Amino acid sequence: MDYPDCGDKRTRVIDTETSADGASVRRRRGCQRCSFRVTTDERPKWNSLRVKKRDGVIEPFARTKRREGIERAVEKRGVAETRVTSLVDDVESTLQARETHAVPSSLIGEYVADRLREVDTVAYIRFVSGYKAFSEPEEFRRELDAVLDADVDDFEPATADNQSPDT
Repeated sequence: MDYPDCGDKRTRVIDTETSADGASVRRRRGCQRCSFRVTTDERPKWNSLRVKKRDGVIEPFARTKRREGIERAVEKRGVAETRVTSLVDDVESTLQARETHAVPSSLIGEYVADRLREVDTVAYIRFVSGYKAFSEPEEFRRELDAVLDADVDDFEPATADNQSPDT
């Protein structure tokens, strides 16, 4: 990294702090020549985590791909950016905790879909329609019916015990 004031590359670490979840490190650095200070957020690059695609190809895990897929699903749904980041972090930490580091792409899709379903059901439907690559409208209808049925099961009709005071 070149410092903007002097163009020097030599730095020294002034302060180091681990994030609450332990997944990243925030460092305060200073230029040895001009004393310009910057803060860096460092996340380990997990070279060992790989994604096994449906066609058998194995490629490095790409956090940005997960984020882009989730952002497409939640587009215009009012889901906060912090919630998207939290979702991506959650999926990544779940994958890192696994014994094996060659993770099938279908498993990653399931993790993302499960978490999206908790966040926003429309975003969930958007995601699974692309992830599961529905080829027939009936497949899409079955997935939508499953979501609607689950929402009906979660619905609690008003009773004398849980009615609001103004009814």
